[in-house]
Amino acid sequence: MAHAASTDPLWLFGDQLGRHIFSAAEHDDREVVLIESSTAFRRRSGHRQKAHVLLSGMRHLADELGDRAQLWQAETYRDALAALGRPVVVHEPSSRAAARFVHRLSAEGLVSEILPNPSFALSRSDFRQWAGDCERFRMEEFYRDQRRRFEVLMDGDEPFGGTWNFDRDNREPPPRRRTLGIDDPWWPTEDDIDEQVRADLDTMDVAFTGDDGPRLFAVTHDEAQRALTHFVGHRLATFGRWEDAIMGEDWAMSHSLLSVPLNLSLLHPLDVVGAAEDATRAGDIELASAEGFIRQILGWREFVWHLYWHFGSDYPSSNHLDAHRSLPRWFRELDDAAVTARCLSDALAGVRERGWVHHIPRLMVLGSHALQRGYDPAELTEWFRANFVDGFDWVMPVNVIGMSQHADGGLMATKPYTSGGAYISRMSDLCAGCAFDPRTRVGEKACPFTAGYWAFTHRHREMLRSNHRTARAVASMGRLDDLDALLEQERHRDSF
Repeated sequence: MAHAASTDPLWLFGDQLGRHIFSAAEHDDREVVLIESSTAFRRRSGHRQKAHVLLSGMRHLADELGDRAQLWQAETYRDALAALGRPVVVHEPSSRAAARFVHRLSAEGLVSEILPNPSFALSRSDFRQWAGDCERFRMEEFYRDQRRRFEVLMDGDEPFGGTWNFDRDNREPPPRRRTLGIDDPWWPTEDDIDEQVRADLDTMDVAFTGDDGPRLFAVTHDEAQRALTHFVGHRLATFGRWEDAIMGEDWAMSHSLLSVPLNLSLLHPLDVVGAAEDATRAGDIELASAEGFIRQILGWREFVWHLYWHFGSDYPSSNHLDAHRSLPRWFRELDDAAVTARCLSDALAGVRERGWVHHIPRLMVLGSHALQRGYDPAELTEWFRANFVDGFDWVMPVNVIGMSQHADGGLMATKPYTSGGAYISRMSDLCAGCAFDPRTRVGEKACPFTAGYWAFTHRHREMLRSNHRTARAVASMGRLDDLDALLEQERHRDSF
């Protein structure tokens, strides 16, 4: 492919809004092109607040860049590029479908050069070299190599503080109070651009899910910097200790809410982990809390990005557990009022109201429920992509197919992640006052997670018996004196 002429504009996708992209040396003062495609919105409809975030981010960047930017509103991306009349330079998109599209545009002469994606710490070529011929991956190995490679929380060749991973220190149940009692997250202030976005969304012929609401996430460089600074200064100290807990009246707890600006490429991951490391080395933050946060960004997030590409195009259709039940109507429509179990209702309400819940409701409530009930993993993956404000195509397959639903047969997780109600009771304050009892397996008060756990274990007992991490559960199931009644009950359960 011919090298782009210096006058070729730079086309930025809606998740490529960071200054490290358009201010890179190779772009100098290159003109920037942003495109709002009405066809793309109709085809990939999702949560109303996700659409707001994407449009607000692009329009704020166009406003910030002034005469340097062109913001096109067109039926399709191709229409806008053809009308532009000049080929564009573009960075590698964040999905296979978009990458194929960009290569077609290149063949048509509408794209002059495709550059590597600059928004992750590790390049795709470096990951390929690291992965070699390996087929199964464990995040801890990747994470430690990332720490060494980028010299994050390291003292020479050894981990800072003498320990790689403080996960055991970061699993405390919620405190016995209604909220953590810490400073609120940094909240953006909506402006005229947001007002116009909301008005435009009202006129779109798109079947959005979820509620409209105030914008909760940073969509500009300055907002993202303020959100990061506020988190490190006021909330990171309590993050690690309770990062796996759920509190019904404190949905954000100590979480950073940085997944949206990170996934819009407004923040570079090395800048984020650098801010956390600096606060730790200065003695402002306990190492266990900072390490837990850094592991999420430099470990898990990067791991998911690279495995999305590495596992290939067939991976999203993986269905190792032969799960084919369609998502129920109340799940698809985010109808939390149709659900009795407090934990499940609370998680659905969070998705409906703001398009976001943190990783434990995602994995151990929504994902665990879907795994126990045998929902189709591809349909579930699309549900997560559409309904989460941080849910882009690359984010969800590995998280859902691999981690949550074990549909890849263990390529990236050593066991299925599901549990009975006892786990939710320990790690949340939502079981108190629930109509179900997490200790009850059979009867009117039988917790759908407790009963569902044993029904799942029975359905997949041969696979679970052969895994040293789950064999004990199968042995325990054999000692249940009400197993037959439980299985009959769960075969007919149609409400939760």
